[in-house]
Amino acid sequence: MTEHFDAIARFDAAIAEAKGADAAFAALQALAEETVGVKLFTFMTVDMEAEVARRAYTSDAANYPTSGTKPIRYDSWFDIVHKQRQYFVANTIADIAKVFPDYELIDSLGCQSVVNMPVVLGGELVGTVNMLDVEGYYTPERVALIREVLAVPAKLAALVARG
Repeated sequence: MTEHFDAIARFDAAIAEAKGADAAFAALQALAEETVGVKLFTFMTVDMEAEVARRAYTSDAANYPTSGTKPIRYDSWFDIVHKQRQYFVANTIADIAKVFPDYELIDSLGCQSVVNMPVVLGGELVGTVNMLDVEGYYTPERVALIREVLAVPAKLAALVARG
């Protein structure tokens, strides 16, 4: 992690000043861009009582706005991310298409790989960090780097975003 010291220090400074979701998740996005690389970055919050997810932050407001909610879908992705609390990784648009109905839009943005990282606080899944990039981008090494560098900052960003 020492090779990412400067990026983590910049995240630390940004999150220390962050007020609200936009600033908190922008700091996390910058850390992700500097350390792992990401073409499209979003954060989805989860409300299991209402069975909805809401995009709380996006790096592409034109294609993926933060307005509105979408119903939770109980599928294989849900089992991996919500029940098992594991990362979902897909490195082809064909694999993305199996679980994301908006795969054509994803593909049109030049994204054919994805990592969805669950963010768990107090034993509850509160959201997911969603990172997308070109086909084959999220190798096992990059996913390990995400775990190493982004998992704890994602929890901190989620807490700051909550207020």
